[in-house]
Amino acid sequence: MTGPPPARPPAGPAGTGKGERKRGELLDAAETVLLASGYPELSMRAVATAAGVRLGHLQYYFPTRPDLVAALLDRVLRRSLERLDPLLAAAPETLDATGLVRALLADQDDPALVRLFTELWALAALDETVATAVRAFYHDYRERLTEHIRRHRPALPDADRRARAEVFIMLIEGASLFRSGITSRRSPESDARLLATAVALLTAPAD
Repeated sequence: MTGPPPARPPAGPAGTGKGERKRGELLDAAETVLLASGYPELSMRAVATAAGVRLGHLQYYFPTRPDLVAALLDRVLRRSLERLDPLLAAAPETLDATGLVRALLADQDDPALVRLFTELWALAALDETVATAVRAFYHDYRERLTEHIRRHRPALPDADRRARAEVFIMLIEGASLFRSGITSRRSPESDARLLATAVALLTAPAD
């Protein structure tokens, strides 16, 4: 099941193994700049410098800054969905909701990943192209999670499954701001309550 397509297709030459590797290296450099300095400093020249290439070389693969940002965003969001898919693919007889939630929360132990998504959320508030891509990502996430709940709790009404999926995502994503130390500090008590609440959204029968 897939959601809306990315807002923009990747720019620049692709198709060869060497070209794809070079694109990946340039996007690695862009991600490094974004994490180190934030979006305002994500200039074409800064990325070229971080990658150790001439500006014209970067522009061969990504002609403009929006092209570069769109490709970076697409890679970050697709990578997140690739991490989610194995977690959501468990058969009903092997359901481990606690393990699923723990795995999602474990991502929040990676400061770089949390910082990356914080930058994307901030950028989405300012740039409609980025906002469209971020909405598509969360649409896809919600639909996959809704299908996961349907397979494990088929008796639940569809509206309930969808609402549970949305609240689950709100809970987990919002938790990253607190558990990472950006707005607060985690505690064993709050983590236990968070885990129990998230698991209940996936497993509790209909009200």
